[in-house]
Order: sequence, then structure tokens, then C-alpha cells
Amino acid sequence: MITLATDFGEPYPAAMKGVIARRTDAHVVDVGHEFPRQAPRAAAFWLRFVLPEFPPAVHCAVVDPGVGTDRAALVVRAGDHALVGPDNGLLLPPARALADDDIEVFRVRVEDPESATFHGRDVFAPVAADCHDVGVAALDRLPALTRTREYDDLHFPAPDIHEDGATGEVLVVDGFGNTVTNVPGDVLADREQVTVDGEPVPVARSYAHVEAGERLVTVGSHGNVEFAVNQGRGDEAFGLGVGDSVVLSW
Repeated sequence: MITLATDFGEPYPAAMKGVIARRTDAHVVDVGHEFPRQAPRAAAFWLRFVLPEFPPAVHCAVVDPGVGTDRAALVVRAGDHALVGPDNGLLLPPARALADDDIEVFRVRVEDPESATFHGRDVFAPVAADCHDVGVAALDRLPALTRTREYDDLHFPAPDIHEDGATGEVLVVDGFGNTVTNVPGDVLADREQVTVDGEPVPVARSYAHVEAGERLVTVGSHGNVEFAVNQGRGDEAFGLGVGDSVVLSW
């Protein structure tokens, strides 16, 4: 299996699939192509959440605001999985989610690609196909790959949690407007209400546990605290966006 995840929209992923189909008979699965544009950290968060649900596979992820520059191309072996993509930190959080610290990083030797603006087609799709065919356990056999200890890493900011509350940051906003923070969900255990930026908000197990249009704080399926509205948009109701700081107290 090869999975594809990009911020490309359409029709660019189809070109990547065509390249893969010419080189291998791998089963190709779309993780998604509407990741927040030019935002590797947001894509890394979602891939860290989604990719552990897959059986062993090659995961080609391209959110690449540095395309055409001297940033490197990488393959990361994470246990039985391989991740292929740009060297901008995108691959490391999902790799750790797949294999903890059992990861190896390879730099890809890139010949002159056909385009300086579409490395998804010209660099990453061919490498993903080659990784699939040689097998994750035998990546060392690919002449284009060289082990490296020099690569961009990406870590999510840690929240400040104390006895009376927590200060965190909005990491992502999903398509429903649910506003996901870096605060771990266990801070909400046994709480019926918290104060968010000075205003009381109920804590609920799910969206429908409050009235339609009412704000709530809950623990999302990713395990983090999120701000939401039943049948509405949490980002608008709380006035929050990616990167904003948020203060909870109890």
C-alpha cells in the first residue's frame, strides 16, 4: 500500500498516482489532499493521528512550502512503515507515532526534476514507488538513499498545566470548526465546567450533550482538549484560530 497526503487539492494528486501506477502495482489510498495549505505542522498533527490506523505501508506526504529550494527530500523508516516527503519536519511526528524512537532517516539523492514546483510528481511519487517495491526492510538497497542524522525536526509546543488551570495553543481547526489545542484531554477528567479565557463553558463527552448552538469543551478523538459548538463552529464561537493562545481555569 502507498498512501498519499497533500495540500494540493485537485488535479495534482492524479499526476502523482499516474507516476506510481507506471512504476508499481501498489494499492494507492488517499489520506487527503485538502490539508491546510503550506502548513507542515498542521499536516504533521493530522498524520500523527491518522497513519497509525494503517497496516504497514509507504506514506507519501507532501506539504512543501520550500519546493524548488535547497531543502532536502527524505525517507523515514518507522518500524514497518516508510514515510516519504520534504525535509521540513512534516514526517517526524507521524513517524514517532508509528514507531516511537525506532526510526531511521534517509536523505534522497535528487537528480534534476522536470519541474521546480511539482516535486510531488517528480521526486516523491517515484521514491514512494521505489520504496514500495524494494520493501521497507530493504530501503538500504536503494542507491538514491543515504542515512543521515541531519534533518529538520518538528515538535508540538508543550502546554503549561498547573493546579488551577492550563495555558495552551490552538494546533489545528478541523473542517467542522472544532478547535484543537495542545492541552491533553485528561485535564478535563471529572470536571463539569471550565473557564475559557474568563468565560464559563460546560465540559461534555460529545457535541450532542449540549443544546444545538451551545459552546462546549470536550476531548476529541485525538486525545486533546478541543473547543466546539453543537451543530456550529467552535473557532467562530470562541474567536480562536491556529496559533492562538488559550487559557483554561477551574
